[in-house]
Amino acid sequence: MKIFLVAGARPNFMKIAPIIRAMEGAGGFDWRLVHTGQHYDYAMSQSFFEDLEIPQPHIFLEAGSGTHAEQTSKVMVAFEKVCENEHPDWVLVVGDVNSTLACSVVAKKLGISVAHVEAGLRSFDLSMPEEINRMVTDAISDLFFVTEESGRENLLHEGKSKEKVHFVGHVMVDNLLHQLEKVEAAQDDSFSSAPLKRSLDRYLFLTLHRPSNVDDAKTLAGIVAALNTIAESVPIVFPVHPRTERRLQEFGIELGKGIHQLPPLGFRDSLYLWKDAALVLTDSGGLQEETTALGVPCLTLRDNTERPITCELGTNVLVGNDPEKILDRVQERLNSDREPGQVPPMWDGRAAERIVEVLQGHRRAL
Repeated sequence: MKIFLVAGARPNFMKIAPIIRAMEGAGGFDWRLVHTGQHYDYAMSQSFFEDLEIPQPHIFLEAGSGTHAEQTSKVMVAFEKVCENEHPDWVLVVGDVNSTLACSVVAKKLGISVAHVEAGLRSFDLSMPEEINRMVTDAISDLFFVTEESGRENLLHEGKSKEKVHFVGHVMVDNLLHQLEKVEAAQDDSFSSAPLKRSLDRYLFLTLHRPSNVDDAKTLAGIVAALNTIAESVPIVFPVHPRTERRLQEFGIELGKGIHQLPPLGFRDSLYLWKDAALVLTDSGGLQEETTALGVPCLTLRDNTERPITCELGTNVLVGNDPEKILDRVQERLNSDREPGQVPPMWDGRAAERIVEVLQGHRRAL
């Protein structure tokens, strides 16, 4: 079975890595790692792939930047040529980035079967480009690997055959638990942020990058004002996303002294910090899930989430971007004796094994 594993951004590779390890362990797969180049501005060094224990991509499409339409079209044109030359049996896509959508459409039009990992997640907010990518990809996929019950329910409600929907758990949690072992086995001094972490008794960890939070001056100023107030009593560690840094400079918004700004961090360096935070503040999708998996309290600066299980069972609470609400909820969580949330079903580090078992069944059918 020849299968293309498609990734377009760093989080995609983190989800693909456990699947590669599981395929290598199972044997019988002729797989190719395809890097679309969607996140052109993040240098993909050899050390990044060594940390994930996967090789450099076999195929690099070099899509680069542009509008959603430009980027999607570049990936489609380049991926079509590769598929016509290589003739894969399956294309496996993960998540909800533009590359996910682009490669799914190309594969399906060429008669290649498509498998979607993290299928069925829905925010029901069509202002989010990711929601459109998720919906279109699921509309044409042949196999659906879901991370939580809501994903299965959404797909069945949309008319998908239950035989094609597989509740397998979450490959991002597979990667998280794998990397957590590495972090805990490493010496503290191997992390550049170790001196800062040692100097802080209690701290919050922040990520902030979504356009809805950072592209409007008034909204960003309100969030920062709330964060500056919080940081007067509890320091905040903030790896600043390039997009957010540009907006802060453009709008002339200053972060308070209690907010410790760091450059963008790799996965392990980030995990080293947030796993011991008193509270995580984020607008990221993945971090909602990862904090739930490790029982770390999390406040999500969004009005909705496509990962409802993190709120229903996990440690996540939606707070939006209203400054007063952010202040109130941070104080509430820091002063709360609330019991840690539960880890969702099948978030046990074996999702990739389950995915490979399903694909093996389809390999035998070829």
